[in-house]
Amino acid sequence: MALDEATLVLNRSWVVIHTTSVRRALTLAVNRVAKILAPDTFEVHDFESWSQLGVRNGEPSVRTVSLHIKVPEIIVLSAYDAIPKKEVPFTRRNLYKRDHLTCQYCGSRSTTEALSIDHVVPRSRGGKTTWQNCVLACVRCNVRKGNRTPAEAGMKLLASPLRPRWGPTLSIPIAKRRLSWKQFVSERYWNAELHD
Repeated sequence: MALDEATLVLNRSWVVIHTTSVRRALTLAVNRVAKILAPDTFEVHDFESWSQLGVRNGEPSVRTVSLHIKVPEIIVLSAYDAIPKKEVPFTRRNLYKRDHLTCQYCGSRSTTEALSIDHVVPRSRGGKTTWQNCVLACVRCNVRKGNRTPAEAGMKLLASPLRPRWGPTLSIPIAKRRLSWKQFVSERYWNAELHD
C-alpha cells in the first residue's frame, strides 16, 4: 500500500535524519511541520501546492475523496535542524548484515542457515555477546576454532568486529530505497567502512 511506503526525512539543513511512512509524511505536511521536496527540481511545496501538482501516469499516488496526490519521496522538516544520535541494535539480523553473510575466518559467503555466530573470545572464557566479540563463521571454521581464541586456533579474522554506525536508511532493504534518495544518501555512504 502506498501509504506504508518509505519517505526520506531531511532536517531543516537538508541532512538525512530518518525515514518515515508516506502516511506520516503527508500528516507532517498537512500540519505544516514539514514541506515536500520535488526530487527532480528541488522545489519545496507545502501540502496545498503539492496536492495541486497532479499525478503522471504510473507514478505512485494516494487518492482521497476529492484529491489524487503524488506520493512524497522526500520531506524537509520546517524547524528541526539537529541530527539524532542512535545506535544500531545488536540483533542476529544486524550481525548478518554487518558481516555480509560471510564467514569472518575463511571468507566464504553462505546462507543464514549455513552460518553461525562465533564468540571471538569464547563465552566459557569470559567473552561477552557484543558487537566487538561476535562474528559470523561457517560451521567448518566454527568447529575448527572450538573453545579457543583465533590466535590459539591458528586462525585470523578477516576484519575486526566493530559496532556499525547507524544510518537513517539502515533498516530499509535496498530494494525499497528510492532512486531520488541517491542525491542525499550517496554511494560513498553505502560503501563507507564501518568503524566504531
